[in-house]
Amino acid sequence: MKISDVSVIRVSGLFTPPEFPSGNRQALQLDVYPEFNVEAGRGNPEPHLIHAYYVVIDTDEGVSGKFGPIDRYQTDPILRTLGPLLIGRDPLATELMHDLMVKCDRHGRSGYFMTSVSAIDCALWDLKGRAWGQPVYRLLGGPVRPSIPAYASMLGCSVEPDSAAQAASQTKALGYSAQKWFFRFGPGDGHSGLEKNLAMAHAVRETVGPHYRLMFDAFMAWDVPYTREMLTHLASLNPTWMEEPLPPERVGSFAELRRGSSVPLATGEHVYTRWQTKELLVAGAVDFLQNDPDWTGGITELVKVCALASSFDVPVVPHGHSLLPALHVSASQSPSTVPYVEFLIRHQAHKQTFHKDPIFPKNGQVELPATPGLGFDLDESKIQSKERLVSTD
Repeated sequence: MKISDVSVIRVSGLFTPPEFPSGNRQALQLDVYPEFNVEAGRGNPEPHLIHAYYVVIDTDEGVSGKFGPIDRYQTDPILRTLGPLLIGRDPLATELMHDLMVKCDRHGRSGYFMTSVSAIDCALWDLKGRAWGQPVYRLLGGPVRPSIPAYASMLGCSVEPDSAAQAASQTKALGYSAQKWFFRFGPGDGHSGLEKNLAMAHAVRETVGPHYRLMFDAFMAWDVPYTREMLTHLASLNPTWMEEPLPPERVGSFAELRRGSSVPLATGEHVYTRWQTKELLVAGAVDFLQNDPDWTGGITELVKVCALASSFDVPVVPHGHSLLPALHVSASQSPSTVPYVEFLIRHQAHKQTFHKDPIFPKNGQVELPATPGLGFDLDESKIQSKERLVSTD
């Protein structure tokens, strides 16, 4: 079997948004500048046209694999560099394909380029599963359990204390055993913003109870002094983790904060490859890793990250940009290595718009797909138009 084509398709169709109360965006690094520190506009609540991009790998034996939706910025490296590199090669040799992609660009070991490597790697695993008639998690050694616990990621929910408390209560009632809430305010909002952050955190904790798993996320928007003060106040709420108070490359600052607080720290969503991950582990900088297979280097790389993290007794909870690659890796790992996956409550319906049989948790658990590959197909009845992208070169 040889790879005959690597392409990107753009599908378009009507998306009907689920009904959610109005909410807030998360804190952002640019919020330290007042011109950027404004609330995002509410998304279009009416049915509207959306587009989604998928990478597709075809072979000379008629077996294909795909992955998506991916972001538009990922398509250029796929079409210009990575796809041509793989044409004519064995798609089942996923380790070789991954190594070639990681080494083919001297600036390509992180950032946008690595997210493009990730997309192709996930599509190759989908192809391998389809070729061998097995779900990806079986090719990785699983399943270790029939379903994976999901924590509810509350991105986009209102941070007004009463509204947050109501959403937290409703989400707990759906069977989720853990939730993650996103702080809206950072150093640019002064002490009043800090108090608003804490008001939300206290309201949610009071609602869900003292022993319920509760996490918080700052999306890299804080600095060390602000984080130190927030951790001091958050300690009494017994959070499972405080996520990304700083950008992850500030390894020394993470280690300093971890030594000075009882609040566990998490990062990894914006960490690429096992080598960057190793720096955090060796420095004793994190309590949880959150590498995303969509970005960190694909399924191939996340499996290596899990092995590395397990040797440091640091759990991996994959970030939930999409769901399926993380789900398959999680199903192949010990529950002590990967205890649960992230499920973005307000965003997964959009991400799975064009999929047959979208996957959603039931009573806080995500059941494993039994179909070969990653376990999704595009639903042609939902697609109004489809086009094949070409390189801009």
